[in-house]
Amino acid sequence: MAEQYIISIDQSTQGTKALLFDEKGHLIKRMDRSHEQIVNTQGWVSHNPSEIYANVIDVVTRLTEEVDKTKIIGVGISNQRETSLAWDRVTGEPLGNAIVWQCARAADICERVERLGEAENIRRRTGMNLSPYFPASKIAWILENVDGAKEKADRGEICHGTIDSWLVFKLTGGKFYKTDYSNASRTQLFNIFDLKWDKEICGLFGIDPKNMAEVCDSDSDFGETDFEGVLPYTVPIHGVLGDSHGSLFGQGCLEPGMTKATYGTGSSIMMNVGETPVLSTHGVVTSLAWGMEGKVNYVLEGNLNYTGAVITWLKEDLKLIQSPVETEALAEKAVQDDFLYLVPAFSGLGAPYWDSRATASIVGMNRTTKRAEIVRAGVECIAYQITDIIKAMSQDAGVKVGELRVDGGPTKNKYLMQFQSNIADTIVQVPDSEEFSGIGPAYAAGLALGIWDETIFENMNRVKYEPQMKKALRKEKYEGWKAAVKTVLTK
Repeated sequence: MAEQYIISIDQSTQGTKALLFDEKGHLIKRMDRSHEQIVNTQGWVSHNPSEIYANVIDVVTRLTEEVDKTKIIGVGISNQRETSLAWDRVTGEPLGNAIVWQCARAADICERVERLGEAENIRRRTGMNLSPYFPASKIAWILENVDGAKEKADRGEICHGTIDSWLVFKLTGGKFYKTDYSNASRTQLFNIFDLKWDKEICGLFGIDPKNMAEVCDSDSDFGETDFEGVLPYTVPIHGVLGDSHGSLFGQGCLEPGMTKATYGTGSSIMMNVGETPVLSTHGVVTSLAWGMEGKVNYVLEGNLNYTGAVITWLKEDLKLIQSPVETEALAEKAVQDDFLYLVPAFSGLGAPYWDSRATASIVGMNRTTKRAEIVRAGVECIAYQITDIIKAMSQDAGVKVGELRVDGGPTKNKYLMQFQSNIADTIVQVPDSEEFSGIGPAYAAGLALGIWDETIFENMNRVKYEPQMKKALRKEKYEGWKAAVKTVLTK
């Protein structure tokens, strides 16, 4: 086989990566660059879309140095989901900053829609509980608060949506305004049964569906790009997936019941439920896994605002650690028989509680509580939150999660992985790669272009963690966590 390469762009909350895969699906090179986290005095979190796009060009430029660019035949893109923005359809200039998924500034818009009695209707059509987490209210906020946005929307001169559609638009020189099923299904504007923008729900948020992107299969052709002249000729963008969906696909969770958890700034826990949607009654959401070869798969999913971000908080704000790697040793060193809990509701709580006004708390401190114990509680709160969602999905789908495939930087923490296995009472499988949100769209693009077949998913080595905690202690610990969460809920 002649040497061929796929570029994967992994545009995440903290930065942008460019990954280069060879014809065997091996990751051979990576470049990355962070972008500014813009947080104002009200706690609103924003990103500069122009900075993100410039960083895409920068990382691809550096990635392709000393590489035969004529061997690059396709591109995949994964993106931070729910982060929402608008731009001028004619000039391509963004209308202000993007509203990051963590940001709850649109809570009042959701409350307004809820007062109309439409929350259950929205859930039944979109699979999602009404929340400022999703782009529907974020886009509405932009239209209502950014100068000129509403007027451009009325004239059909606006594009608004998620980061993937922004990157596709920019990379193709404005020729293509597209998104994929995975990203569309996370907007709270897309009818997951009819597979189209829901005109009625869009109307509730003051959004014209004609201004939304064209929705395509995740492995379809999204147009061609040369990355502003970095490549000698244009190549097709042939795979687009939201980052968590990309991770699910890259992990090889292709069959119903297979479950993965991504440990990043926040976390996404997903269970593939096949080609028939399952509406949750336990606080998680239903969305589309992807569309491939004309068929869609559905998932149950729970999202957490603060998992890896808790470790950042311990480091940057509390100054309890100098590096995330310190958390493992400190957690091991800490007193283990206390019932100290950190509930990281810094911007409310997502699944399965859905309380955007909940506030963070440390519960159960006593005289033995010191630095190590607080760090341990910060590590353990990640596992507790993920266990909440695993339990909810198991109830909805009627299956026990026997194995959890995990990925993301925090999975290097052996204490966290063993505690996750203990408290969730399930096998945890940690692969030898960290880049699944980038692997997924690369694999999708390579499959669409015929570079490889589905045996590509077998190229993975994993470390297994099995439950070691006694049942009685597991129950006591988890009940303590639920009690701690109850203290911060406002509903």
